[in-house]
Amino acid sequence: MTKIAVLPGDFIGPEVIDASLELLEVVASKYDLSFEYVRLPFGGNALESHGKPLPDETLEGIQGTDAVLMGAVGGPVGDHPWNRQPRELRVETGILALRKHLGVFSNLRPVKVFEGLEHLSPLKSEVAAGTDMLIVRELTGGIYFGKPSHARADEGLSTMVYSRAEVERIARVAFEAAKVSGGKVTSVDKANVLDVSQFWRDVVVGLHEQEYSQLALEHLYVDNAAMQLARNPKQFDIIVTSNLFGDILSDLAAVIPGSLGVLPSASLGGDIGLFEPVHGSAPDIAGQDLANPVGTMLSVAMMLRHGLNEPEAASAVEDAVQAALKDDATKDLGGSRGTKAFTQAVIDALAIPASA
Repeated sequence: MTKIAVLPGDFIGPEVIDASLELLEVVASKYDLSFEYVRLPFGGNALESHGKPLPDETLEGIQGTDAVLMGAVGGPVGDHPWNRQPRELRVETGILALRKHLGVFSNLRPVKVFEGLEHLSPLKSEVAAGTDMLIVRELTGGIYFGKPSHARADEGLSTMVYSRAEVERIARVAFEAAKVSGGKVTSVDKANVLDVSQFWRDVVVGLHEQEYSQLALEHLYVDNAAMQLARNPKQFDIIVTSNLFGDILSDLAAVIPGSLGVLPSASLGGDIGLFEPVHGSAPDIAGQDLANPVGTMLSVAMMLRHGLNEPEAASAVEDAVQAALKDDATKDLGGSRGTKAFTQAVIDALAIPASA
């Protein structure tokens, strides 16, 4: 029995989670798997019900599970009660604490434009076609965790710091991925103005020379990388970068397939992986059958592949999602299907024998 900790999240979070669990049960039946789900509070709803976004019972409940599947969390931008909390009680602080607790230092965000779906991209179809990259983002270091850090009446301060061990381990993830894919590694930094970025580049170069010299490696400043992602995304294979830059670039790249709603992520490095969609909680469409479940469904595929060692089932989910999108996309992508109809379409596609 495989035990999965489920953190439904806020607003559309439970909707996309429920859709994905429905799909996962079909996967279990088809591939003779057995799943047990442990639902745990996390996010804004947990703040209201338990007084903090990451309750102790959630940390305890995660122990002994095989993977964590999380829906979107957080609330509306602006003057919302969740946003008026002190920093230590903010939802985003809970997210950082969860990542630290799990020890997941490597965030994998694949960005792929499926063949036949190029028209969904805001870029010209010929520019978007062929995009198939993996962004490897360092997740538990950098400016989000650096000390000292404070916000005062006369000064704000955040510290970006990386150790050699932190840079080497995330660079190694990228190089190992490139060995499998046969692609090049692009390391993104700001070494022309930031000492910490010069250190990052030096460590990446050193590791490349010592262990991965057979692989192609290039370096880009983060501002140029952002421009290149919009101009010619198919030039990238594996991008490796720091926590802050990865946060920004992965959201930029996520729009290339057409919507933040279609991008998954996997956070790895500890004993238990964390799998979640890239998109937010979208309070404005919650409860209206408009949530796009694709990002969460593809996160389930990443969970099957990277967290549960079920690559065949993972590929089947990815193929079923692609088939459903190609037939009729979700409403946010210009199609006619709401959450429930699209979920059923993926389930129907999954049920088709591979030889059909």
